Amino acid sequence: MDDLHEALSEIRLIKHQVALATQFRGYGPRSVAFSGLLALGVACTESAAPPGMSHDLVGNLVIWVSTAAISLALSAIDTIRRSRRVHVEMAPAMLQAAVEQFVPSLVVGALLAAVFAGFFPGEGWLLPGLWEIVFSLGIFASCRFLPRPMFMVGLWYLAAGLGSLMICGESRSFLPWAMGLPFGAGQLMVAKVLQVGLEKYPEGE
Repeated sequence: MDDLHEALSEIRLIKHQVALATQFRGYGPRSVAFSGLLALGVACTESAAPPGMSHDLVGNLVIWVSTAAISLALSAIDTIRRSRRVHVEMAPAMLQAAVEQFVPSLVVGALLAAVFAGFFPGEGWLLPGLWEIVFSLGIFASCRFLPRPMFMVGLWYLAAGLGSLMICGESRSFLPWAMGLPFGAGQLMVAKVLQVGLEKYPEGE
């Protein structure tokens, strides 16, 4: 039995190593594009809110965390379905590799929100920029098994995060377009890169 367990462990390790060296094709362009359009729509709606809303950190967190949760849930469902169809028996290993590369940035983003809401509510204007910078790190970490142009998307999020910190710093308020534009445009860029990758390597090849 020990030999069997050791063999199974080695097989899992080999699959994981292969997954890290294989381009992940489980992310769906449509669900990613929807998340971008949703971010732009939320920013449009929130920009019409009363001026005091920009200083209401809890209210902004409810709006944007809810938006992120909806986008993440739809993307996760789409990714699992696509991975099972495209990667077949390698799907579990590929999904595990994707989670290991990107989820830490999501966890850090959630922890930042909790810390600012609990201890520094008056400095909540920093969150859009910090979220975008952390998101860029998740993309950079995932670049090795995604299409090469994804690196440029990571640069976009990094530049947008730094720009958001400078812009929001002038008014020291949580500006809706500091969230909506970077994430809206960024996710549409991601969707385009994924779509081009699918056209180059159609499903089933």
